[in-house]
Amino acid sequence: MSADDVVVDWRHDIDSAAARFEARVPGFVRRTPLWKLPGRALGIAVPGVEVWLKLEHLQVSGSFKARGMTNRLLANEIPAAGAIVASGGNAGIATAAAAQALGVPCEVFLPTVSSEAKRARLRALGANVVVGGDVYADALAACLARQRESGALLTHAYDQPEVVAGAGTLGREIEQEGGLPDSVLVSVGGGGLIGGLAAWFEQRSRVVALEPERAPTLYRAREAGAPVDVEVSGIAADALGARRVGGLSWGITQRHLHDALLLSDDAIRAAQLWLWNELKLAVEPAAALPLAALHTGRYQPGEGEKVCLIVCGANVDPATLAG
Repeated sequence: MSADDVVVDWRHDIDSAAARFEARVPGFVRRTPLWKLPGRALGIAVPGVEVWLKLEHLQVSGSFKARGMTNRLLANEIPAAGAIVASGGNAGIATAAAAQALGVPCEVFLPTVSSEAKRARLRALGANVVVGGDVYADALAACLARQRESGALLTHAYDQPEVVAGAGTLGREIEQEGGLPDSVLVSVGGGGLIGGLAAWFEQRSRVVALEPERAPTLYRAREAGAPVDVEVSGIAADALGARRVGGLSWGITQRHLHDALLLSDDAIRAAQLWLWNELKLAVEPAAALPLAALHTGRYQPGEGEKVCLIVCGANVDPATLAG
């Protein structure tokens, strides 16, 4: 599946997703804050750098996933069996929250790597939770088999047009609130968010993909020239645990991605704790990769650059921030 095969005008689809959100009950999808700080406030010594923190961890259901999952449900007729999704946690939580708001059933398949905090949140949202398999790909296989039996509406965590377009509304919102940043740093799992952001910004801002060294899905695809399976593990595997980058986002990033960088688990953990200790932002490891890229120098902004960090999720056990 490629982007061109499914959607010709991504920006139109992103506009349509935003209009769909605005037409529904307020609160289905929030407009999250855009926090602009001088670079020195985040330990960046380059003169004149301005860092924009897009606080998407304050989104409904605690992550950017609310945008894509909600758009998928709103754009389709939902059968009596409801919605079904495989997820490391965040896409499941977003689907369950949207399903609860719409009054329809939801079934979520999780791998064993998923956190107990995310499982508890799903159960609180009324979802039927099925845990099995070591990684996301295993949960997806079980989910697809179940969907064939039940006829529920499949909501893919990252590789459906409505999901990518929904994620792209985040870029649209950034531009509406603050104008165009020079660069956008964003974590990558299956690629739905990077695809949506790259589709919106195109070449107007530099979009940089960030992945853990132990889950280099997009990075390895770029090396190989096509999506390939990779082994995934490490600190952010419950959120960035896709084994292969999605075909839709692969097509988009081939045209509009500036760079892809890898970060160590130690750097990710240090940035996560820094965000809590210095800014009191309680976020999961996946949300810390953009700051880790700056703190380690993997991404080096130029003088006077406006760099936007996507703080993508907050579904974290607070006890893990004590270290």
